[in-house]
Amino acid sequence: MERLPIWQEIRRYPRENWRFDLTAAATVAMVSIPQAIGFALIAGLPPLMVVMSVIVGGFVAALFTSSHHVVFGPTNSLSLILAATIYSFSGLALEPTQIALLLALLIGVIQLAAGLAQMGDLTQFISRSVVIGYGTAIAVLLIAGQLPYLVGVLDLERSSGLLRGLIDASVQVMHGNFLPFSAAMGLLTLLVFLALERFWPRVPAEFVGLVLVAALTKFLHLPALGIRTIADEGALSAAIPSFVGMPLGATDVTVVPAFLSAAFALALLGMLEAISISKTLATRSGQRVDANQELVSMGAANIANSFFGAMPGSASFARSGLNFQNGARTQVAALASSGFVLLALFFVSPLINFLPVPAIAAVLLRVGWRMLPREQIFIARRATRADAIVFWVTLSAALLLKLDAAIYVGVGTSLALFLRKASKPTLVEYAFDDSGSLAQVEDKTQRSHQQISIIHVEGELFFGAADLFHSQVRALAEDGDIKVFILRMKNARHLDATTVMALIELNDYLQRSGRKLLISGITEEVERVLRDSGAADHLGQENIFPTEANLTMSTKRALQRATQLLNDPQQKAAIRIFYDRPQK
Repeated sequence: MERLPIWQEIRRYPRENWRFDLTAAATVAMVSIPQAIGFALIAGLPPLMVVMSVIVGGFVAALFTSSHHVVFGPTNSLSLILAATIYSFSGLALEPTQIALLLALLIGVIQLAAGLAQMGDLTQFISRSVVIGYGTAIAVLLIAGQLPYLVGVLDLERSSGLLRGLIDASVQVMHGNFLPFSAAMGLLTLLVFLALERFWPRVPAEFVGLVLVAALTKFLHLPALGIRTIADEGALSAAIPSFVGMPLGATDVTVVPAFLSAAFALALLGMLEAISISKTLATRSGQRVDANQELVSMGAANIANSFFGAMPGSASFARSGLNFQNGARTQVAALASSGFVLLALFFVSPLINFLPVPAIAAVLLRVGWRMLPREQIFIARRATRADAIVFWVTLSAALLLKLDAAIYVGVGTSLALFLRKASKPTLVEYAFDDSGSLAQVEDKTQRSHQQISIIHVEGELFFGAADLFHSQVRALAEDGDIKVFILRMKNARHLDATTVMALIELNDYLQRSGRKLLISGITEEVERVLRDSGAADHLGQENIFPTEANLTMSTKRALQRATQLLNDPQQKAAIRIFYDRPQK
């Protein structure tokens, strides 16, 4: 039962936890249905298909998650990418529902495989600036995408592009091609939310506000004024989750490769959201979570969604945070929340169908506004130049390109900037002072011996730094007066095959001109790389001096070897160490 953490919780479940878990579950369920309907509006899918993601996916995820507070279901980011993917593949002979179910299956398989392969910790190598930039774009897209629905623009064509959608909506508004009553309903809904928050702060504003608006719409027959309701988008009805099987038949499998890019992007985004949310809440609650188990949970939930006719989902920050804030103690809260949503379908679905589309748009506008991570945006823009670049590149890519492509652009940019920063080894000039310690040379006239040069190497020496390292040392080796070079590599790290071959090439170059290369201060890791690769034998074991307890002793031994090679054992060598200062 290792993969069912909830079983361990139930075995030792204290009686007093029931009150906390059920209270949190009821609160989460109240906001889940309005949010799910809003996400259906974004994705262009039947509302019941999205609500089933809350019921089926939320239930399965609660069985497998290690977090006490994470709640699974449809999210705004996934809904936006799903809408864009459906739009981009509109030329295929597939219905939007088929595309959603196929993506749910692919996403689930990718996430489940990643979790079982223990790849959860790999997400830590994705820059937080990428996540912040992407999240900011999602919030902007969510707000912009709901404005046409809020004012009742007619004949709105669903588009994957932000600019195109805004331009089309603006043109229609300027030509009067919108419904004034819809705009009034959207404004009224926002005012109701503000009034509830002002005078009844403990009441869930979205839930109570939407109930009031739906009742008003029903009893005043507002659809007669042209205001679209949920029933016009796809009536919501009471239904038990039922198994629908594989989303595609054997003859349709050929379309799968076309969806892999979007599936990987959605899976990656879901993994980032799940791990980020679970760790954030665990930090606040003191719980320990298993990142790999969270991926298993997301994967199993999405596969179940595909088999039961529901759209893909992920960990929801809003509902997970609400679950935590309302005192949830265990995964039972998320499990019960899915059950409450199912019960709600049987008792309030007739009223839900009277929810005006502008009212749902008003809810999503508020969600988008709250999603903007203002403090995190400030940090990402001001921390370092690289963080600012990654943030703006990711944000721009998400607004102007496909959302799945934006993830790859952001991750690629952050990795490229990191590799550029990490691939700059430095060379520092030092000399032994009168006390026998290494000190940085300030006056170059202090050098008394021009035939021995010590090059202090500091930094990462992986493949990205190999060419720069080789060219820097090779440039210094052009000085024909220097007969012996000592590479002081005490602070050199992470040698790989590329760097080892650069060392061998440098040694061969010096030998052809009758000069020598010595290496001092190497760590056990560097020594192992040189030994296992055969480079130690090529350079000569007598020319390699591992680090010692006395940090300068290996360099002094290398100096003794250098003077022996020069047949000048009595000569006190002045030590030249070159430093290539990084440009600011």
